[in-house]
Amino acid sequence: MKLAGLKSVDGAHEESIWAAAWAPAADHRPTAVLLTGALDETVRAWRPDDLASVGPPARGHALGVVSLAAHSAGALAAAVSLDSFVRVFDVDSGASVATLEAPPSEVWGVQFHPKGNALAAAGGGSGSVKLWDTEKWEPITSLAVPRPEGARPDKTGSGKFVLSVAWSPDGKLLACGSMDGTIAVYDAVRMKFLHHLEGHHMPVRSMVFSPVDPHVLFTACDDCHIHIYDAKEKSLIGAMSGHASWVLSIDVSPDGLAVATGSSDRTVRLWDINMRSSVQTMSNHSDQVWAVAFRPPGGAGVRAGRLASASDDKSISLYDYS
Repeated sequence: MKLAGLKSVDGAHEESIWAAAWAPAADHRPTAVLLTGALDETVRAWRPDDLASVGPPARGHALGVVSLAAHSAGALAAAVSLDSFVRVFDVDSGASVATLEAPPSEVWGVQFHPKGNALAAAGGGSGSVKLWDTEKWEPITSLAVPRPEGARPDKTGSGKFVLSVAWSPDGKLLACGSMDGTIAVYDAVRMKFLHHLEGHHMPVRSMVFSPVDPHVLFTACDDCHIHIYDAKEKSLIGAMSGHASWVLSIDVSPDGLAVATGSSDRTVRLWDINMRSSVQTMSNHSDQVWAVAFRPPGGAGVRAGRLASASDDKSISLYDYS
């Protein structure tokens, strides 16, 4: 497995880029589209092979965009801003579809349910995961993140500060990562807390489940480590290290064989999951890499894998994955 640099766009946004996500191919659009969100309060769309800009930037936030997620049908996406609002928008036109309010604190990571019927958001200082239905965009519930027994309070003083969230591919598990390094796992069908996953002691900013095993969860942490958990059985089944600083973002390849990570050491790394080791380091960026995202499978004429990365240096890069 390897990455090959295809294209980079410098000055893709006017400010640091903190979010990237692929909107899958849709009925009306034969290819996936790359979305990026930045501290310039905009979301931009890019063509999947040459990174040509698609349409004007989508606006609507009062503060920087810190997270993005695309609906599995490819037509809608959600952008999260430091203004505490989640804006759901049409991928192709940029028009707002719904604005979800999540006070009393900002929202961080967001993720759509694999079937697209719910949206989960990591609720920051509220110490919870918030859920909305995607038909009427009404709140479903708010899942509190319990503190582990004997845990030290984290820096917010209010208990948990929730940064990241992920659904298992079968929709049965929901996990979230917090500032103090704990990971909470829920039964997403019954909306019930199951257990904590232990091993990290610093912020867990990004997580993703394997597309081939619905129990396997990959986590990225400020402790420079990537952990592999069996989220259902509550066990740490692997750990990988190699970054020289915080691991800010992680994504898993559609074939389930590799993960990519972005770090504040300014690099993107590709990891072989079976070997539990880093197989390649890409140094396209000159600042922190806040987002990495593999293109989802499907779409007209798609033969090759693609990975995108986005950075504080205002640039985005596209790689071939094979």
